[in-house]
This record gives sequence, structure tokens and C-alpha cells, in this order.
Amino acid sequence: MAPRKGSGTKGRAEGRNRAARKVVILVTGKGSPESILLEEDVISVIEEGTPAELFERKRVLVLTPDATRSCPLPMMVQALRKTVGRRCDRLDFMVALGTHTPMSAESILSLYGIADRREDFASSRFYNHEWAHQDTFRRLGSFSPQEVEELSEGRLREKVQIDINKRIFDYDLILIVGPVFPHEVVGYSGGAKYLFPGISGGDFLHFFHWLGAVITCKKIIGIKDTPVRRMVDRATERVPVPIRCLAMVVKGESGLCGLYAGDVKEAWSQAADLSSRIHVVTKKNPFKVVLGRAPRMYDEVWTAGKVMYKLEQVVADQGTLIIYGPHISEISRSWGKYIEKIGYHTRDYFLAQPEKFRGVPRGVLAHLTHVRGTGTYLNGVERFDVRVVLATSIPEGLCRRINLGFMDPSKLEIPDYANKEDQGILFVDHAGETLYRLE
Repeated sequence: MAPRKGSGTKGRAEGRNRAARKVVILVTGKGSPESILLEEDVISVIEEGTPAELFERKRVLVLTPDATRSCPLPMMVQALRKTVGRRCDRLDFMVALGTHTPMSAESILSLYGIADRREDFASSRFYNHEWAHQDTFRRLGSFSPQEVEELSEGRLREKVQIDINKRIFDYDLILIVGPVFPHEVVGYSGGAKYLFPGISGGDFLHFFHWLGAVITCKKIIGIKDTPVRRMVDRATERVPVPIRCLAMVVKGESGLCGLYAGDVKEAWSQAADLSSRIHVVTKKNPFKVVLGRAPRMYDEVWTAGKVMYKLEQVVADQGTLIIYGPHISEISRSWGKYIEKIGYHTRDYFLAQPEKFRGVPRGVLAHLTHVRGTGTYLNGVERFDVRVVLATSIPEGLCRRINLGFMDPSKLEIPDYANKEDQGILFVDHAGETLYRLE
């Protein structure tokens, strides 16, 4: 693919990295649904899309996903060592957790495939985004009520503070390295989402997740231009450190079929275009029963809920969606206390009684509505469009208490669901990354 001009780093904070801002920003990449990129391809894209003038003798912070995303991180980390790492002053890494469970130091090294090769990164530091600690953050400013009203298309109007991990101010360049998939909150994941919510917190994180829930997953997922993505992009404009992006598109669990390097918005956009060709499957008719097998990387309902997000649109009205994962034994390590108290409900249930849930983080409320799916709440009666069932190691009593159905996973037989689309039954393996929608 021929390089394209992007938006560059014009307008970054004065006095920082003047040389980097003089570089003409290019977006370059390789990819197609049939491609499988190797390390030499990755190195070529990095060298062309991230010119040495940007990072030579600079301090570079690499933002990566945690273990809940499919991508060949070990190959990417090694490619960065061989390109950026050889010429920059520092090459450090941070796991952009959002509000996921923090990883141990050993788990991070294992995620990056360097547990046995730590000497190759002797001068590198590895961080979790410590989202639970308030002193982690620095304020970038705020969105005014007028901006919120404009960006949310009139849905919400309030002042929203914008915070970000203060470690970024110790670096001369932020390099985002992550995959792009259809996403329930922003439309497509990746790109600037590794800043917000990846290494952000507080007001803005919970606000825009709730905005996504108000719009609903069905009307956002698999759409590039959404109100939430616009808010994330607007917040990114306030980050005073130059940013570059390596946006991946993967096929299967780790096969790299696309990589785009350059301006964060443009690289993400090209990756999202390829993702729309790979990670979106259409069906002619809805199914009365849909079984989605959650991969082992989703080890709690907080992440395994993606099975529902990606499959909801092909479940018939009053049909059943089964989240199958015997390895899942927890609802959420970070937010379980709220979820067990409130349970899963529709958006309208929360909109009808906002005062009742005033003290609950809105990111949690958003998760509750996304997993439960669309429905109505009229005259105190809640109606769900889809029956959501957990076939996990979570006890039946707890499933009922949180307003979800229960199925004993030991009694579930995959052959009873596989290859039966003509009977109105759909089975999806490794569910949670590919979006299924109706034609």
C-alpha cells in the first residue's frame, strides 16, 4: 500500500520534540484477508511508517493490550526491539489495562514472550496501568457541557474531566501497538482507545462507556464513526506527547493479516477497514439458539460478555444466547461487588431510575446493559429481547441472583449445537472477536 499523508503532530505542546513534529507523517501498511505477515514484514512496516527521526535518542513508551486480546505480541515486541529499540534512548512498555485485572510482572513478560529472554530488554521497564490508584493520573482538562452535548448528539450534557496516566509525561513518544476488532463501546477497538480508556481513568472513562450504553451496542458495534469514537479522538488531541500507532488486524487467534503504521487516527482507520472485511459475518436469518464458546483469555464474565456483544444481533426475539466457558468462575475481579448487588438489566431499567444507581460507576452500568442486551422497562416490568444463559463454573444461585440463566456446562454437548443452522441453532467457536449481524 502506498504511503498516505496523515494529520502529523502539528499542535502538540510547545517545546517538546520539535524535530519529531517536523517529520512528515505517513501511514503505511500491508494487509488483506488472505495475508499472513511475518516478522520481516512487520519490521518493514515499522521502518517505513515510524521513521527513525521520531524516536532516535528519544524515550519511547509502548502501549499494548493485556491477555484479553488475540494478537502476536511476542513478534511485535521483538520487531520493536530490532528497530526502535536499537536507536532510542529508552524503550519501555505499559499494559493498557483500562479497568481490567492488573497483571503480575511475570505475566507481562510471558505475554510479551520474553520471560526467558529478559536480557534482550535489560534496560526496559514494564508497567501495568494502575487505574485503581488516583495518584496515577494527571488531568488534561475537561469537556464542557456544550462539547459533551455536541459530541453525544444531544444525548448527554455535563462537564467531564479528562485524566491520563502521568507516566506518559516522562517520554518523548508514545507508540500504540494493538489489534483492531469490532467493539461494543466505540465501534472498532484499537488506536486512540489505548489511551482512553487504556491508560486513563475517572470521569471520562466511565462517562463514555455509559454514552455507548445509552446508544446501545447494536447501534455502535462494527461502525467506524460513532459519537464515542469522536469523543476519544477529541480527548487524544489534548495529549501533549507525540503519538504513533501500529494497528494490527489478526485472523484466528494470532495470525497477523494486516499492520498499519503512522498517525494514530489514520493507521486505526485503515486497520478498521480491513477488520470490517475479516471480523464481520452476516447471516440471512436470526437463530432461536446461539451458543458461543468463550476462549480461555476471557476468564471472567466481565470479558466473556463479549460473546453476547458479538452475537446478540443474530439471536431471534425471545431466543437464547448461551455463553459457554467452563473455565469461567468469576463475574468480575474488579467490579463483582457492584454486579452481584445490582444484577444485569436493560438500558431502560437504569434510565428510568437514575437516582437509585447514582453511586455506581457508569462503566459498570454500561457492562450490565451490554451483557443483558436490549429490552424494555415499562410500569416496573422489564422485558428482555434475548434470554442470556451462563454455562460456566459460576453457581446456579449466583446466576439467578444477577438476572442471568444457568446451564450446567458438564451437561452441554457441542455436537448438539454445531452444524445445525438449518434448524435455527448457531454454534460459534472462539466467540467474542467476530461480529455476527443480519444481512
